Amino acid sequence: MTDERSFEQLQKELEDIVARLERGDVAVDDAIALFRKGEGLYKTCVERLQGAELRIEELAVTDDE
Repeated sequence: MTDERSFEQLQKELEDIVARLERGDVAVDDAIALFRKGEGLYKTCVERLQGAELRIEELAVTDDE
């Protein structure tokens, strides 16, 4: 299953989760659920960035030829 949201949308949601956790006003069970969701968002963001980096490298090689 792929996430159709943009990188920026994913990043914003991750930032919102981090802010909520940093405030510390979340119940423990909710904090655990938010942390897990944040981990998933972080993983998706990293994968997107790695994919973009590979595409840029491919374009750079193509331009050099």
